Amino acid sequence: MTFDYDLFVIGAGSGGLAASKRAASYGAKVAIAEQDLVGGTCVVRGCIPKKLMVYSSHFPQLIDGAAGYGWQVGDRQLDWQHLVKVVDNEVRRLSNLHINFLEKAGVELIPSRATLLDPHTIEVDGRKVTADKILIAVGGRPVKPNLPGMDLAITSNEMFHLPEKPKHIAIIGAGYIGVEFASIMRGLGCEVTQIIRGDLILRGFDRDIRNEIQHGMSHHGVKILTNTVVKQVEKVAEGLKLTLAGEQEEPIIADTFLAATGRDPYLEGLGLENVGVEVISSHVDGLGYSTRSAIAVNEFSQTSQPNIFAVGDCTDRINLTPVAIGEGRAFADTEFGNNRRSLSHENVPSAVFSTPEAATVGMSEDDAQKQYGDDIKCYRARFRPLFHSLTGQDEKTMVKLVIDAKTDKVLGAHMVGENSAEVIQGVAIAVNMGATKKDFDATVGIHPSTAEEFVTLR
Repeated sequence: MTFDYDLFVIGAGSGGLAASKRAASYGAKVAIAEQDLVGGTCVVRGCIPKKLMVYSSHFPQLIDGAAGYGWQVGDRQLDWQHLVKVVDNEVRRLSNLHINFLEKAGVELIPSRATLLDPHTIEVDGRKVTADKILIAVGGRPVKPNLPGMDLAITSNEMFHLPEKPKHIAIIGAGYIGVEFASIMRGLGCEVTQIIRGDLILRGFDRDIRNEIQHGMSHHGVKILTNTVVKQVEKVAEGLKLTLAGEQEEPIIADTFLAATGRDPYLEGLGLENVGVEVISSHVDGLGYSTRSAIAVNEFSQTSQPNIFAVGDCTDRINLTPVAIGEGRAFADTEFGNNRRSLSHENVPSAVFSTPEAATVGMSEDDAQKQYGDDIKCYRARFRPLFHSLTGQDEKTMVKLVIDAKTDKVLGAHMVGENSAEVIQGVAIAVNMGATKKDFDATVGIHPSTAEEFVTLR
């Protein structure tokens, strides 16, 4: 049978872009459909605009610290409209850059939502096309709890386009999105109240990371209400009234309310039911939270339909940009490059761009304890970085290694403090190579630096 395309990709985010360009480099005829700006969550409404706002939020503390080094700094004021505009300009510049990359690779871009009609037929831009193989890379989108008044809440999508800087923003959600935006908005001068259902933020991370970030955020002025849930939201004369239950029952009033309670794969309207692609469910417990669905895939990103594949956040794997890129390239190498391979999802490093920042790779202490029992050993240090010896600011850094006591192998590395992501990226190489604590100890440190603490832990 003759097809219009060798590969048709639905979704021009990180995974779809990587897969389409790699497949085209092997000589495949490729088309990619995208109804929004090219670039996906990371470029358009995630990693890139968020990190730019993180940078902006750090300037007040840097300016305050400059006095300790002899600098005299005058009055400062944030131009919110300017910040929003320049961030959006950079997003659109990067989106156009990705379009140019597709053109150079020979990939046809179709600016439309695509729907699956049968295992080889797609309806897109008002016409039907066929493809030998189909890759679904539609990513995810934020979801709100099913609670009264949630139509008054915004999501992370809208955070980058607020017309005015909030005076008081309330945030529900203890994951990295809620934590990062709480830190960003506090750094930009907003009053911030974060409401979490448990006693600690960032479930799944190492407990020392969770404690250090939560303590640091509180130290910077974020008000964190623990073991508390929002029951309803209503519009009142003063703004938005949040009715609470739990440890904190007194209602709060804010002018902006962010729901950062998770993301779902964007599967609606894809026509998965037309092609027999299996969808699996996972349940998130809690008031107003519901079952979420994702596309089931094997280690080679293949769905239950042999010629249809899926990568990135629409699957039930690790939702990180570099993972989606790696999955997309591995798919293209396997199906078009005569190089059958899969992406390992073990020891994937990640970061939380909160204030303080954190990064991690490998196993948490709790996870290691479950697998290895008492045969683990932890090394940690907590200290004030040299930079703050003159700023007068009470900032701390924490570094930690989790070790298999029997083999001396490093199972996990964790850090909280400035430049954590930059440091852990390098440490992750050693962890992935199976380095031991003796290997770390035998490495000469760069002095004075924070990173050297990883090779001097005793």
